[in-house]
Amino acid sequence: MTSDRSHEAVQDVEGTSHVTHTSSNAASSELDSVFNFSQLEGKDAGQQLAILNRMMIRAISIKEGAEAVLYSNAAQLTGALRQQVESELKTAEGRIEAISHRLEQHRRTVDDRDDFRTILQQARGHVRTLISLSRTATSPPTSPGSLTTPKASSLHDPETTRTRIDTMTKLIVLLQRNLRVQYELDVVQVAHAVIPALSKRSIQFSRATAYRLIRHMLVDLESIKRLNEQPFDWFLVRSLALDIKHTVEKEQAIKLIRTIVAIGSQKRGSMHVSGTGAVPLSERVMRAFIAVAEQPDDAFKAVAIQTLAEIMLIDVECVTRAGGMRVLLQTLSEGPPALASLLIPAFLYIMDSPSTRKHLRPGKALEVALSGVTDAFGKDSEHQQRLKDICRCIVCMFRTWSGLMYFCMDDMRAIRSLIDTLRIPSLEPREIVLDMFFELLNIKTPAWYKAFISGGRLTVYHKSGPSSEPNGNDTEVQQRQSEPLRLTDQYIALLVLIFTKAGLLESLTSMFQETTTGSNLSRKGTLLMAEVLQLANRILPLSLAAKIQLVPDIFKLASDYKRREHRIIGTSALSAIDSFNRNRTRLETTIVAAGNRPRANSVEDAIRRGQRQVEQVRIKMGLQMDDKTFQAALLETQVILTKDHSRWNFETLLDLIEGPLLNPKRMEEAIKLSRFLRRLMNFFHPFNHRFSDIERNKTNLRWVKLGCTLLTTLLASPDGRRFLASEDDLLKQLTRSFAQLDPFNGAPESDPIFSKKRVSETLTYGYLEMLGTLSKHKDGIVLMEEAKLFTAFYHLSELRSREDLIKGIIENIDYSIDGHPRIVLSKALTSSYKHIRLYATRHLGEMILHNPTASTWTLRLLLTQLYDPAMEVCQLATEFLEEACESVDILQLVVAMQPTLDHLGDVGHGLLLKFMSTPIGFRYLFDSGYIDREMDIWFHERNIHYVVEIEVWLAKTMEFIPMDDEDDIPSFDGVVPPHFFGEMTKTEFGCQTLHDKGHFPEFALFIRQHGHEKEDPELILKLKSILWTVGNIGASAGGLPFLEEEDIIPVILEIAEQSQVLSVRGTCFYVLGLISSTPQGAEILSDYGWEATLSPLGFPTGLCVPLDLDKFLLIPPWDSTPPSANRDYRLTPPESQAEIEVTAAISNLSNTVIAATASRSLAKLKSRPEYQGVFSSVPMFYRALHMISTSRYRLPVRRYVFDLFDIDLDEDVLRQLGDSAKSLALSASEAVSAQPNSRVVSVLFAAPRTHASGSDEEDEGSPVPQHGPPVISLRPRSTIVGFTDE
Repeated sequence: MTSDRSHEAVQDVEGTSHVTHTSSNAASSELDSVFNFSQLEGKDAGQQLAILNRMMIRAISIKEGAEAVLYSNAAQLTGALRQQVESELKTAEGRIEAISHRLEQHRRTVDDRDDFRTILQQARGHVRTLISLSRTATSPPTSPGSLTTPKASSLHDPETTRTRIDTMTKLIVLLQRNLRVQYELDVVQVAHAVIPALSKRSIQFSRATAYRLIRHMLVDLESIKRLNEQPFDWFLVRSLALDIKHTVEKEQAIKLIRTIVAIGSQKRGSMHVSGTGAVPLSERVMRAFIAVAEQPDDAFKAVAIQTLAEIMLIDVECVTRAGGMRVLLQTLSEGPPALASLLIPAFLYIMDSPSTRKHLRPGKALEVALSGVTDAFGKDSEHQQRLKDICRCIVCMFRTWSGLMYFCMDDMRAIRSLIDTLRIPSLEPREIVLDMFFELLNIKTPAWYKAFISGGRLTVYHKSGPSSEPNGNDTEVQQRQSEPLRLTDQYIALLVLIFTKAGLLESLTSMFQETTTGSNLSRKGTLLMAEVLQLANRILPLSLAAKIQLVPDIFKLASDYKRREHRIIGTSALSAIDSFNRNRTRLETTIVAAGNRPRANSVEDAIRRGQRQVEQVRIKMGLQMDDKTFQAALLETQVILTKDHSRWNFETLLDLIEGPLLNPKRMEEAIKLSRFLRRLMNFFHPFNHRFSDIERNKTNLRWVKLGCTLLTTLLASPDGRRFLASEDDLLKQLTRSFAQLDPFNGAPESDPIFSKKRVSETLTYGYLEMLGTLSKHKDGIVLMEEAKLFTAFYHLSELRSREDLIKGIIENIDYSIDGHPRIVLSKALTSSYKHIRLYATRHLGEMILHNPTASTWTLRLLLTQLYDPAMEVCQLATEFLEEACESVDILQLVVAMQPTLDHLGDVGHGLLLKFMSTPIGFRYLFDSGYIDREMDIWFHERNIHYVVEIEVWLAKTMEFIPMDDEDDIPSFDGVVPPHFFGEMTKTEFGCQTLHDKGHFPEFALFIRQHGHEKEDPELILKLKSILWTVGNIGASAGGLPFLEEEDIIPVILEIAEQSQVLSVRGTCFYVLGLISSTPQGAEILSDYGWEATLSPLGFPTGLCVPLDLDKFLLIPPWDSTPPSANRDYRLTPPESQAEIEVTAAISNLSNTVIAATASRSLAKLKSRPEYQGVFSSVPMFYRALHMISTSRYRLPVRRYVFDLFDIDLDEDVLRQLGDSAKSLALSASEAVSAQPNSRVVSVLFAAPRTHASGSDEEDEGSPVPQHGPPVISLRPRSTIVGFTDE
C-alpha cells in the first residue's frame, strides 16, 4: 500500500472526502457515519476508547471480507467488480491505519496524564532517598578540635556514594522527561539532600552529578532566590579553583553558573537599560569565576570569558566590582583573536549608553585594542598574523558609532597614534596597517592594481576588445562607478574627514620620503592616497574635498629646489597619482561601456560602422554570385561529396547559407537541382544519428549555430518554407522524438533521442535552439503548429522527471509573437510542479527586466504569479515586479492593472510602497482602504521594525556582524529602504492625507520631549524610529515643508551634537543626509554648518557632513569611579598573634611579587604545632575565604588556600561558616569609629590589602593613594595596628 493511497484513505476516514467506489449511496453514508471521528468529541477517555475499538473491529471485518472475496473468487470477478473490491480493500486498510493512529494518540494522552503523577511520585521517592542518605551528617562533632564525626565516614563509603549517584542520576532523568516535576519539588530540600555529595571526601563524579541535579531544578527566578539563601556559594568557589584533574566537576559547576545567569537575570528598577540589570551571583562566585577566565592554561578559559561578556551586557556593575573588566580588556588586547572578536561588540554596546559607559576608563579602556599595532615595533615575523587579527578587530570598532566617537576623544589621540605607526621606517608590518585603511574605507582594488604596486607601467594595459569580459574585481569597480551613492557612503565620507584630519596623508607623505627610488610599500601608500583623493572628490562637499586635494606636503616636496631628493620624491608621487587616475579612468570607462549599448558618438563607432559595411558588402556579393561560382561553392563545401561532417568546409558552408542561399533562385537550385540542401538537412535529422550524436563541447557548438542559421535562411524564401513543410522530415522527426517521452504513446523507448544523457552530453540540446529560431518568425510558428510540436510541448510540461527539457524549451522559445509560444510559457507558469513554476517565473521576470519597453502581456503573466499557491513563487514574482517597477512606465502599467496584494502580507509590502509613489497608485490604495490601515500599523509598530531592519542591515554591510542568515532581513541595494511615510509625501494627495491625520506634529513633539533620552531603551528605540520617519519625510520636496512648519531640523541638529547616546547621534547623522536629498533641504542645513555633497550637475546626492567635525564627535567627559564598596564585608581584626601572621601571609598571596615568599611562610607556619589549631579553625577558614572572595587572587593561589586548611565543606562546616560570618562582621558603629591610622608593616608579613574597597581594576604594581606618610620598620618582629584600615 503506497503512502499516497494511505493518505487518501485517512482523509476519507476523517470525512474530508467520500468513498466513490461503493455499491450504493446508502451504504456509503452508513460507513461514513460509523467511521466519523467527530463522534469522539465531548467523550471521556473510556468512551473514546470504546468507540475506537468498535471502529477497529468493523474495519477489520470489512478488510477480511474484501480479501476473502478477492482471493477466493479471483477467476470469477469481472474487471469492474474486481476494481470495486480492490477499492474497498484499500479503503479498509486506510481506515485501519487511521484508527490505529488515533488509538496511539489516545494512549499517549492517557499515559501523559498518568505519567506526570507517576514521575512525581518517583521523584519524591528519590528525594527522600537522598535525604535519608545524608541524615548522618546532622550528628554533632565528638570533640571541638575535630570536624569529622564517627558516622560521617559512612556518608562517603563506596556503597553509599554509588547509591547516591544512582539516585541523583535517576532523578535527573525524571526531571528531563517531564518538566512539570521541576515545579513541584523544593529546590532547598534537594540542595540540602545533595550537600554530602558535594563534600571533598566524595568522588568527583558525585559532585558533578550533584551540580547537574541542582541545575535541572532551577526553573525560574524564585527557585534561584531560594537557592541563594543557602550557603551554597562556597561549593562553587571551591570547585572553580580545582585543577585539570577535576574537569568533569568544574564543567558542571560552570554550567550551573551559566544557568543561574540565564534564568535569574532581571531588570534593576523600572527601566531596563543594557548593562544595568541584576545577575544573581555573589561577589565570591564572580571572583572565583574571573580567576578561571584569567588563568591562561585553564581548559575553561574561553567559556569563562564568553560568560563574563554576557554578564557584562546584563550587569556591568557586577563585573566591574569583581574585577572582571580588567580580565576582559586584557583578553581584548592579547587575544586569542576569536575571543577578542566576540568581546568587541560587547564593549561597544556598553560604550553606547552613558549609564554603562562610566564603568570604562576614558583613554585607557578600548585603547588596549590598538596596542597590538602601536607596540608592533621590534616584534618578529610571527607577530604579523596576530597583527592581521588585531587590524580586523580595529576595523570592526571603527565601523560603529561607539568605537569611532570613542577613538576621536582627546583630539583623536588614539587615531593619531594608529596613523603614526606608518611613519616608523623599520616597522615591517606597515603593509598590514595600509590594508586596514583600504578595508575601512571600503576600497575595492582591481587586479591591475598589483602592477601599479610592483612598479610596472600601466600603459601596457590596453583597452579590452568587445569579446573580453571583465573579471570579478573589475565588475565591482563597474558597479561602484555606475551605482548611486549608498547610505554607507555617508559614513565613509565621515571616516575620510577624520583620517585626513588625524594626519593620514601626512603620514603617507612621510612614508614616501624613506627612499627616492620607491618601493612596493611606498607605491601602495601612493595608491591609498590616490584612492582617498578620489573618495573625497566623489562623496565629500566641494569645499572640504578641495582642501584634501591640495596635499600641500607633496607639492612642498616637489617644489623644494634646494634638496634634489625631495623634488624626486614629490614629483614621483604626483606623477604616480596622475598616472593612476588617468589609467583607472580609461580602463573603467572601457569596462562600463562593455556592459552597455554602444553609443553613437563613441570612439569605436567608426570601427563598428565599417564592420557593418563590410558585412553588407559580403552579403550583397553573395546574392549576386554567378552560376559557376555558386556550383563551385557547393562542391567546395564537400556536402555533396561525403556524409562525414568533419570533412566539410564549415566556413564556406556558413558563408553560402548566409549569402547566396538568401537569393530565392539559388535556394530553388539548391533544393531541386543539386540536392545540396537535402543532404545538408539529412545531417540534422534526429533519427539519422549524425548531428544528434556529436559530442557537446565548445568546438562542436558551431554546428548548432549552423542549424539555426540554416533555418533562418529557409524561412526567408517561399521555396525554403515549402521545403520545410512538405519535403523535409526534420520537424516531423522532432515531433516523433518528443513523443518517445510521452507515457501516453505506449511503452517508452530504451534510448530516446531526448534522453537526459543525450541532452547533456551531445548536440541534441541544439534542437531546442533551432526550434527557438523557428519561433521568432510567424512562418516558423505555423510550421511548428503543422508538425504538432506545440502539442508535444504541452505533454512534456506534465513530466516531472524531465524538468531539464522543460526548462530548455522555456529558455529557448521566443515569445515576441502572440500565439502558442506564450501559451507554452503560461502553461509552465501554472504547472503542477513548484520547481517548474519557479523557473518559468524567473525566466519571465528576466524577460521583463531585459526588455527595454514595457509589455502588457508579460506583466499580466507575472501578476498572475502573485496568486500562486506556493509562497516562494509569490515572493520571486514580487521581487521581479519591484525591480521592474523602477521604470515609471512599467510602474504605471502595473498600477493600472490594479492587482490585489493583501494576501501576500509582508512579501508584497515593498511593491505596495512603490505603488504609493505614483498619484494613480496612491489613489487606488487609498480607495481600497490600504492607506488608512497601513498608516495606523506604521504609526504604532512598523516604525520600530523599520529601524531594527535598517540597523541590522547597516551592521552586516559594515561587516560588524557576520553575513549569515540573510533571509532574516530584506535585502537592500544600498540606498535607504522605502518608508511608508516617505512614500506618502511623494504625491500631493499623500501629503494632504498625512496633514489631515496629524501624525507629524506628534512626531515633532516626541523628538522635542525625548530627544536627549539616555536611560530608557524603549524610548530610545522609538526616538530612532521617529527620526528615521522624519528623515524619510524630509527626503522629498513634498515632505520638507512638514519639517519647516514644525521647525524640527534645529532640534535634530542639537540631538546629533549633544545626545549622550552615541547610536542616536549616528541615526541623526543618517537622517540629516536624507534631509539633504533635496536642494531646499541642503540649503537649510548649510545655514547650520552642515554641507551637502552635490553631483557634477549641482543636484544633492543625499550625503551631508558637518563642517565642525569636533562638535559632532565630542563625547561629554564622564567619571569612571568604580562602584562603591559594600561595607558589610569588613571583618573584625584577628586577636591572636598566630591568626594575625597567617592572615597577613594569606593577604600577601594576592601580590605576585611576594606571593612565593608568603607561600613558603605559610608552609612553615603550618608545620609548627602551635599553628595547627589555626589551620583547622572554621573562623580562620572563613577569614581566608573572605579574603579570596573580596580581593584578586589567581587560580593556583585560590587552590593553595583551600589546601591549607584541613577542613571539609559539609553541612556542619557550612553552619559554622554562617555563624562566623555573623560573629566576625564589623558593626556599623565600629566601622565608623575605625580611623585610617598609620601602621607598622612587616616586610615579610605585610598588612592585608583592602578587601572591600570596590573594584580592583589596577594591577598589583599600581600606586595606591596614601593618607600621610606610612611608618615602616625593618625590625624582625612587628605588630600590625588597625587591621581594618583601608
